[in-house]
Amino acid sequence: MMELLKLVESLHLPDWWICAGFVRSIVWDILHNFEERTPLADIDVIYFDPKNIDEAADLFLEEKLSFLNPTVPWSVKNEARMHVKSNMPPYQSSVDAISKFPETATAIGVKLDDQDRIVLTAPHGIKDLINLEVKPTIHFQKKKERIAIYKNRINQKNWKLRWNQLKIHYN
Repeated sequence: MMELLKLVESLHLPDWWICAGFVRSIVWDILHNFEERTPLADIDVIYFDPKNIDEAADLFLEEKLSFLNPTVPWSVKNEARMHVKSNMPPYQSSVDAISKFPETATAIGVKLDDQDRIVLTAPHGIKDLINLEVKPTIHFQKKKERIAIYKNRINQKNWKLRWNQLKIHYN
């Protein structure tokens, strides 16, 4: 994980984080006493740059990371434009965007500070993550279309098949 954090850090992206499954899955693996890490569908790298919201920039960064480490399925997103896809007001930062992820246990990110120490952000705390609880963030609890997005994600991800101790909350 440190190698991947250092690779992303080397890009010098503004307000960058590796988030979601990168953190969540290893915590759940440890809490389930798995000896091997669960393979990730992708490594979610986010950053916040309102000066360049062209999606081509994200694709260029994915290619650059793939060149540096081709064994990793990179996914790079500038959160300065992702509010449109999520049908939400503009995000103010990457942490603001993370706070609006669908699940509390996924709304988590890590990065390195200028002394290569790990920095954690968890806008909804880590209680649900370490208690193996999957709950919608407040942004996915009230509007019908967002509730449906949350429920569809839970069904598509089928996390309970891998991590059988999870407690899934649907509202």
